[in-house]
Amino acid sequence: MRNFVRHEMDDIGQLIGLDELLNHQIVDTFSSTATADLGWTEKIWTALVRKDGSLSIDFGLGRYHNRGVMDGWAAVARDDSQWTVRANRELRDDPTETTVGPLIYEIIEPLHKVRYALEKNDAQPIAFDITFTSEMPPFFEDRHKQREKDGFRIGSDVVRYHQIGVPSGWVEIEGERIEVNPEEWTEYRDHSWGQRLDVGAHSPDVRPSSDFGDAKFGEGEFVLLWSPFMLTAPNGDKHAYHFYFMAKQGRIFYSSGYRNHPDGRQEKVARVRPELTFNDVGRRLLGGKVHFDMMQGGTHTVEIAVAGPTAVHLGPGLYLGFDGKKHGAWKGPLEVEGEKFDDYTDLTTLKRMRQLRDCPILVREGDATGHGIMETIIHGAHPDIGLTADNSIL
Repeated sequence: MRNFVRHEMDDIGQLIGLDELLNHQIVDTFSSTATADLGWTEKIWTALVRKDGSLSIDFGLGRYHNRGVMDGWAAVARDDSQWTVRANRELRDDPTETTVGPLIYEIIEPLHKVRYALEKNDAQPIAFDITFTSEMPPFFEDRHKQREKDGFRIGSDVVRYHQIGVPSGWVEIEGERIEVNPEEWTEYRDHSWGQRLDVGAHSPDVRPSSDFGDAKFGEGEFVLLWSPFMLTAPNGDKHAYHFYFMAKQGRIFYSSGYRNHPDGRQEKVARVRPELTFNDVGRRLLGGKVHFDMMQGGTHTVEIAVAGPTAVHLGPGLYLGFDGKKHGAWKGPLEVEGEKFDDYTDLTTLKRMRQLRDCPILVREGDATGHGIMETIIHGAHPDIGLTADNSIL
């Protein structure tokens, strides 16, 4: 069915099917964004892991409206191996299309049921078809609005919601099909949009971002922690946490944390105090505790343990770049590529993949236990937890 109309207007965006709806929020069509900034991005991400940590799957999709690009990636990790498929295409006349080559994102029931699929492809011998079903409502994180140190340029202005649920479906690895059932797996997803850091190659005639992204990322000591997880008490009551913590040279420049409940209530965290340990070589999470000092008083402490050996590394999905490639880069009508890493514990390989990974975790708070994932970057020397500058990697 035709869902766009070509016109010759210079100051109004293309008229598309979405414009029939009564949901406009700027004085333009749905084919326009509120800003022409090249960093404007709408991003989809999900990670699902077996609860024993033996198998992990990731999926991501990005729409870069002002760059004319949509890209995505999918990965499977088992043992010490990771298979990754990336796809990139030009935006087409229908902005509601959410596929990139073999990558498929489908909204089945808004805010409750979503499908992620990787069709069989020539890049790597992996495929999957997963349906996410929510266990919690979606929750916003604090707006990530970050101004550069000079006080002028805004480097980031993004809103993001995340959601915890269970997956069902299947994954295929080199011809072996494995069922994904809700009893053995857990899944986490998020959706963000706005002016995003680290999109596209850094322009040499623009001052680099100073805290995250662009050419300056990784200079000096840097810490990034991002984690959603859910706990269930013996009586069946559930609650969840989410926190996002970033610090550079001891200065916390972004922190968001909440204790979330199934009825939609959120208890704000005033301060997140991580007490975690990491392997010096490879910077993999080993475990520890996270203390949540609550805005209304009191502290909740959650014990963290690593669930298993696998974790999808996000570098091959172009997070922070990979082999000189960046999110949102123009590649023409369609490009599909990928690679397999046989041993991502090898330091040379890990430097190429980067340390950012979706690590499956086990969590405990009192008699409530549960599962989650934790993304971490621990860069530079941290002698208080035994990390040396010599083994620092991005």
